Amino acid sequence: MDLKDQLKNLFPEHEEKDIKTTKEDKGLWLQDDPIICKYEKRKGKPITILEGYTGATEDFKALAKELKQKLSVGGSFKDDKIIIQGDFRDKIMEMLKAKGFNVKRVGG
Repeated sequence: MDLKDQLKNLFPEHEEKDIKTTKEDKGLWLQDDPIICKYEKRKGKPITILEGYTGATEDFKALAKELKQKLSVGGSFKDDKIIIQGDFRDKIMEMLKAKGFNVKRVGG
């Protein structure tokens, strides 16, 4: 007797629901104005900064987390800006364009 059978014996009137465990993209709010992607050096180390998102802060934080995971780098979210360690402007711009965002490259 497996676990499902034991649960059916304990809760006979319970109906089993089929739950999909696939991970889907959350619908991020797409804006008309482009997201600014710029490059800076702080304390001699390169960073990529994304700013200009006008949607919900939680969406921008989720986007920051996804970018950091896909690029396997560190970064942070401060003052409505995503700061990514390293110069990844080209890769970030490709990823954002694939999601449907307008991106503008600034500097260098």
